[in-house]
Amino acid sequence: MPGTAKTTAPLKPDLGSVPFEEALQRLESVVEAMETGDLPLEKMLLHFEEGMRLTQACQSKLADAELRIEQLEKTIVGDLAIKPGDTADSDDE
Repeated sequence: MPGTAKTTAPLKPDLGSVPFEEALQRLESVVEAMETGDLPLEKMLLHFEEGMRLTQACQSKLADAELRIEQLEKTIVGDLAIKPGDTADSDDE
């Protein structure tokens, strides 16, 4: 009977459209489920795969947010502001 035991199987949605907080919450629940140790190997691997996708999505969203913050700082303060991570551009030394 395929489909009846898929209630705990992770789905593969487009994580780019999932809000950061929701992706993080889902990642936490995946980790919790895996930590119980009650899952069969196949489901554990599916959860691991989903966890990796969620981690990538969260990291991508954080990187995008950091870039937006840096751009806002540049816009507000001007081109003379040193942005975080700009250590290679320090020619003043």
